Amino acid sequence: MHMEKQLSTKIDANVPTAARMYDHYLGGKDNYAADRAACEELDKVVPSTRRLALNNRRFLQRVVRTLATDYGIRQFLDHGSGLPTQDNVHQVAQRVDPRTHVVYVDNDPMVLVHGRALLEQDERTTVIHADLRATDQIFDHPDTRRLIDFSEPVAVLFNSVFHCIPDSETDGPQAVVQRVSERLAPGSFLVMCQLVSEDAEVREFVTDFMDKATQGHWGRVRQEKDVAALFEGTDILEPGLVEVSGWRPDSEVAPRQLTQEWIEFGGVGRLR
Repeated sequence: MHMEKQLSTKIDANVPTAARMYDHYLGGKDNYAADRAACEELDKVVPSTRRLALNNRRFLQRVVRTLATDYGIRQFLDHGSGLPTQDNVHQVAQRVDPRTHVVYVDNDPMVLVHGRALLEQDERTTVIHADLRATDQIFDHPDTRRLIDFSEPVAVLFNSVFHCIPDSETDGPQAVVQRVSERLAPGSFLVMCQLVSEDAEVREFVTDFMDKATQGHWGRVRQEKDVAALFEGTDILEPGLVEVSGWRPDSEVAPRQLTQEWIEFGGVGRLR
């Protein structure tokens, strides 16, 4: 597939990336002035974005813990994993069972550098430098084959990444989910959420802003119905598809999304 071309390993500090902007929102240090400036501009129109990023991270941690604890999942494949922060997928899952295997996939060269440094002490975890649309390259990668047994259930994560890829019959979100699902054992899980807005002006502004800021490394802000379509053919875990702070919150006082100009929307589906 054309997506399997060699990715650049050069880090350009002048062009914001979604991964580094996300890192900044989470209070990380692996970002540049260009990323912080882009976040500042974004906040003028969609001021809830930092809270949204934090809630999304907490959603990911709750999902991983739930799948490991309640469903016995011991292998995770995380597409578009972003930069290492506190409580990454492997840390959450390995607290449940230290033997859990995790493969991270990202196309940002900075993720590769930091991820490999973080993980070189952990033989059950690896980082692959690939585009999340390059399904064959990811699934057939020697490190993936070493760590993941695809005859057993796997949790495949697409956490807050589909808004970064455009619609396309061959490489849009729907096509990627279809390709991935075909390679998974029944009982595997798909964890998917993305930025959505029911406000056409917000969708247009953010899509245009991020496309220009990242120099084309962006898809679009979609609607809830677009996300729901990705879950066809799965049994969706309770509480269904929701704004992510409402997915099995740890307590009634857990932080909730305060404003609704855009939200992170999704859930967890189990393959039949």
